[in-house]
Amino acid sequence: QVQPVESGGGLVQAGGSLRLSCAASGRAFINYGMGWFRQAPGKEREFVAAISRRGSETFYADSVKGRFTVSRDNAKNTVYLQMNSQNPEDTAVYCCAAKFVRSYDYFAGQGPYDYWGQGTQVTVSS
Repeated sequence: QVQPVESGGGLVQAGGSLRLSCAASGRAFINYGMGWFRQAPGKEREFVAAISRRGSETFYADSVKGRFTVSRDNAKNTVYLQMNSQNPEDTAVYCCAAKFVRSYDYFAGQGPYDYWGQGTQVTVSS
């Protein structure tokens, strides 16, 4: 079992950058594929990015491809989301989530995820 906790949100101007962190307490972090999701006011939660257990594969929504980068440090039980060239449409609460992945399963970011963080607010001003 892991418990994700996000940090790093805040206010940024359009064109700026932020880096979110997600620290996961618990054991065997390496057994979990990790994903980032966001939810804007009045909208449904949407997938942003995901990373495989060892970090060898990453997956992105089309809306963030080329601007956002997901990475992880398994020694620190932490996953990151580097967000560049942000625009007001990126304003949302960003959550990270963990999905237990068996050694014989292929993780490509698909759910369902097992554990979710509380989220961190990201606001991009125009």
